[in-house]
Amino acid sequence: MSLHQFLLEPITCHAWNRDRTQIALSPNNHEPVDELKERKGHITGTDWAPKSDRTVTCGADRSAYVWSQKDGTWKPTLVILRINRAATCVKWSSLENKFAVGSGARLISVCYFESENDWWVSKRIKKPIRCTVLSLDWHPNKVPLAAGSSDFKCRVFAAYMEEVDEKPASAPWGSRMPFGQLMSEFGGSGTGGWVHGLSFSASGSRPAGVSHDSPVSLADASVSALKTELLPLLSVSFVSENGVVAAGHDCCPMLFNYDDRGCLTFVSKLDIPKQSIQRNTSAIWTRGPPPRTAAQLWRRCTRISIYDGDKQDCRKFCTTGIDGAMTVWDFKILESSIQGLQIM
Repeated sequence: MSLHQFLLEPITCHAWNRDRTQIALSPNNHEPVDELKERKGHITGTDWAPKSDRTVTCGADRSAYVWSQKDGTWKPTLVILRINRAATCVKWSSLENKFAVGSGARLISVCYFESENDWWVSKRIKKPIRCTVLSLDWHPNKVPLAAGSSDFKCRVFAAYMEEVDEKPASAPWGSRMPFGQLMSEFGGSGTGGWVHGLSFSASGSRPAGVSHDSPVSLADASVSALKTELLPLLSVSFVSENGVVAAGHDCCPMLFNYDDRGCLTFVSKLDIPKQSIQRNTSAIWTRGPPPRTAAQLWRRCTRISIYDGDKQDCRKFCTTGIDGAMTVWDFKILESSIQGLQIM
């Protein structure tokens, strides 16, 4: 494990560049590290396009910007969102020719570049969303878009845009994909919680979601939900086709497995002995809790991202939290440190 103390303030969101030599993160205010200074409100989401090396940010000021590096300086390009509430989350598609922004305006803005005006414009997905959109993830084929919201539901929409996309092939979620079509919906029905995190598997056959009432859910032909006794989970990512890592208020990543019978099971807490940790403290502690001496985080985890590998074969993953720290978790070390642990 490697532990890096960047800030004393909470890290609300982060994103890595392609070779993992740079990280964009926000210290719970209007300025991400490296000071992308166009922002005037609290930054709620960021994502880094690895191939084009562009970063997109969104915030509580109801705006979004796409950032490109020119002569060593980050330059913003305006995004026309047309929303009247805070933007809450943002995600690039895998082709990096469009991205989606969720918001408190009860809609999703899917944005693409308009070269004539040198800005990004958006199309909106509105029905049947009736609450704030909290989480987003794209299907690997770049058309279906999963969205979780505060009405306890996860929905999969078609986000085909004839301006930038080739005609999509049929997917398990449907063959007709006009923009904004609802392809699938699960959750809700009077029970559940806010859907804080979503992740499609590498094959795109199923999304995983975590919500505030503490279950982990996967959906394919049917929905498999595992109700846990954990505190609410806030972020989730596939680390193999059947393996899922989630983290949140319990301050420690959790591993789950989805088997061939369609059953979702809890595997293990990914907490390890303190002697396996390498510390890299970049800030001097002047307030708050003292530097930790064990793997467990002091405060809740806000975001999980893949550090080495991909959703099909993840070798390392990264977490950030409200303690201002980032931890990189190595599955080889975890498997050797936790008896019986095997990533499937």
